Amino acid sequence: LFQQCKSTTDDHGDNIPWLDCARSYGLSEKFVGDYLRSNNIRPEEVYVSSKWGYTYVADWNVELGEGEPHEVKDHSLENFVKQVEETKTHLGPYLNLYQVHSATFESGILADTQVHQALHRCRLENGWKIGLSVSGPNQDELIREALKIHVVDEEGEEEE
Repeated sequence: LFQQCKSTTDDHGDNIPWLDCARSYGLSEKFVGDYLRSNNIRPEEVYVSSKWGYTYVADWNVELGEGEPHEVKDHSLENFVKQVEETKTHLGPYLNLYQVHSATFESGILADTQVHQALHRCRLENGWKIGLSVSGPNQDELIREALKIHVVDEEGEEEE
């Protein structure tokens, strides 16, 4: 498996395998977490990222009825809370980076301060890096807007 992975550099300058998952990639988080645990791979030996915001709904059916989606996008606070708990269950201490999956202006994620606060708490509580992937024709504009997001913590301090 590791020979097929992209790699990244750890804090010591060593290359380590990078495994990327997402809630919408079927059972990827479960598969990766189970593999790492069953092979006694330590969290520091691998870099794992995942994404939240889509729900896989195809139930392993390759062909669906006309107009039926394989996945559904939902960047709401309720969906984040649900999916982050699922991610913790499957990947736990292996996760390094947790991303908003396919952020767009239309999804409302850039303006949802409740989700921003929840992502901030997630970063503090779990030690994960937080990021986003983008899609659509105006990705550069979306990234510029995302970089402007600041969260005010409980002490009134502003953080990026």
